[in-house]
Amino acid sequence: MKQRFRLYRRNRGIYYIHDGNTGKQESLQTRDRAEAAALFAAKTQSHRQAHLNLRLARTYMMATDPLADKRTWQMAMEALAGTKRGTWGERWQRAIKQKSFDVIRNLPIMDSQAEHLLKVLRAGTVSTNVYLRRIHNFVLDMGWLACPLLPKRQWPAVHYKEKRGITQAEHQAILQREKSAERRAFYELCWHLGGSQTDMANLKAEDIDWGDQVISFFRKKTKSVQIIHFGKAVEMILRSLPGRGLLFPTFSALDAKHRASWFQMLCRREGIKGISLHSYRYAWAERAKKVGYPERFAQEALGHGSKAVHRAYARKAQVTLPPLEQYEAEYERKIVPLPNIPMAEPVHPDPTAKVNV
Repeated sequence: MKQRFRLYRRNRGIYYIHDGNTGKQESLQTRDRAEAAALFAAKTQSHRQAHLNLRLARTYMMATDPLADKRTWQMAMEALAGTKRGTWGERWQRAIKQKSFDVIRNLPIMDSQAEHLLKVLRAGTVSTNVYLRRIHNFVLDMGWLACPLLPKRQWPAVHYKEKRGITQAEHQAILQREKSAERRAFYELCWHLGGSQTDMANLKAEDIDWGDQVISFFRKKTKSVQIIHFGKAVEMILRSLPGRGLLFPTFSALDAKHRASWFQMLCRREGIKGISLHSYRYAWAERAKKVGYPERFAQEALGHGSKAVHRAYARKAQVTLPPLEQYEAEYERKIVPLPNIPMAEPVHPDPTAKVNV
């Protein structure tokens, strides 16, 4: 094997080590030849030992996995994306095509260092951070890496953009801008029911129980059944829609990206920023919290599986807290005083009276 390091001395007598691979020179900060030779030997030995350890690791892993030294990050990303189905599968296919992943795309996993992942994170976005974590964990779980490249605590924190619900004024502005009666009804239904855009777009007339005033359907994301009671406002909207088949036949034919793009176009024309179609769900949760709607009912209506998720949706609700004296006054009104019934005086026995035995 070609020797990587070379020992030499400069004019002032200080010894240096030259790295043949990188071309860098490192000062040993000594003029003593014996000390310099010892440091040079340690440097050479550490490199040879590390190289030997890497070769041994490759040999052991290839004994059980012939592709261990050939498997690239691209192969790992494709394997992980192949385990996803439906909407998640489409998201993963788009995610692994991010340009930031080009840094490691064709890099063998066995040759990877922490610096490679950090370089990807610096070149990417929040989405890159999220997906790279999952890819890294997948590679570890599959046994394609012996140990983590980046410890859990060293991953950069994920900072999402602020999300908020659409306000009633913004909702009304969008309705006025929209010319299609079908799309106006769609936005109205999202406002009143807080459903996701895909679930609302795929609603059918057969999902409506007019007798009990209930809409029931299966959520596409969780496959769980959703049962929502509706009032007069929603009933008026539903009466204006087709009585058979899809309620929004034209809008449901579009995919989620096109529906979202159309909504963003309306927002830009009205000068509205910071919202999307998903903001209708945030708005519904915020409105429910503001008026004191029970959390368990709101969680069920939105189809949230955990309280933590639901509270994240409703965290920006502006709740008006009534004064304490109002609650005290209501409490006093609920107290029913007992009638004041005079007590009968006790009858004391006459000690002089005769008692018949």
